[in-house]
Amino acid sequence: MNTLLEVNDLKMYFPAGAKGFFNREKQYIYAVDGISFSIEKGETLGLVGESGCGKSTVVRAISRLYTPTAGDVLLKGQNLNTMNKRELLEARRNMQIVFQDPYGSLNPRQTVGDIIAEPMRIYKQRKLLNMSNPEIQNRVEKLMDMVGLLKHYRNRYPHEFSGGQRQRIGIARSLALSPQLVLADEPVSALDVSIQAQILNLFKDIQKEMGLSYLFIAHDLAVIEYISDRIAVMYLGKIVEISGYRDLYENPQHPYTQALLSSAPIPDPKIEAVRKRIILSGDVPSPNTRQPGCYFYGRCPRRLEKCKNKHPELKGSANHKTACFLCESNL
Repeated sequence: MNTLLEVNDLKMYFPAGAKGFFNREKQYIYAVDGISFSIEKGETLGLVGESGCGKSTVVRAISRLYTPTAGDVLLKGQNLNTMNKRELLEARRNMQIVFQDPYGSLNPRQTVGDIIAEPMRIYKQRKLLNMSNPEIQNRVEKLMDMVGLLKHYRNRYPHEFSGGQRQRIGIARSLALSPQLVLADEPVSALDVSIQAQILNLFKDIQKEMGLSYLFIAHDLAVIEYISDRIAVMYLGKIVEISGYRDLYENPQHPYTQALLSSAPIPDPKIEAVRKRIILSGDVPSPNTRQPGCYFYGRCPRRLEKCKNKHPELKGSANHKTACFLCESNL
């Protein structure tokens, strides 16, 4: 497989004022603190972690909705962080987003047909897309059919649809420019369980038909396991483990991954009755303060003395990497 997206040491810090009236030293929220990963063509990388760990910020920094503090984002070998506005607009044809809120991400004053056609019209106006208006309309109808929406819905408005249908509209819009990479930012978290299954199957069907790659963000471990080829586990702005989905679920190595997986219910009452859960003590540290050692030190049930002042690097084999001194690769 060929690498489509490569992220190297990505950082996203947000200014948070000064420490005090007399101490004018600037403070920052370290939302994403140096993460690296890659996505191959046709692959789905799942990104999972607790709320507030920086997952959605990763999507916004990769797509340049936020300007990253540091790091490189390479799409098809081209660094997005060094592009001017027109170059970035052209590159974004190959990278689109499906947002979490299927209603808030749609313009309530536009019809469904206009919402799906809007990316094509924008690129046509900028002379980056050579399509006539009839071709755009025909493309809209094909996309609606692809995501399971009837063509005569094109003149309706977002408030006339259910949550699942709205998300289908958002997916159709993201496919308008025939991208190679879709950044899916918790696209099923606001939907009922039965509707989640339909949307996940739709993502898989579209991926098979168009050869897409996904960066798929979720906090639901069952969703991540179903949709992903590989999974990256994120904690407080850092990736602590990355592996193929089967190996991660059968052989989790980082204590945080183990605790995360133990919290997920298993649909077997006999196994669920005897299964031991790992209960983490303490609260998640504030992202305003940089930790001198491992960010998981204060909650880790297996912490070592050196974890307090030294941060473990993400190491291991090509198929399974972990940022933990307990793992053989870091000893």
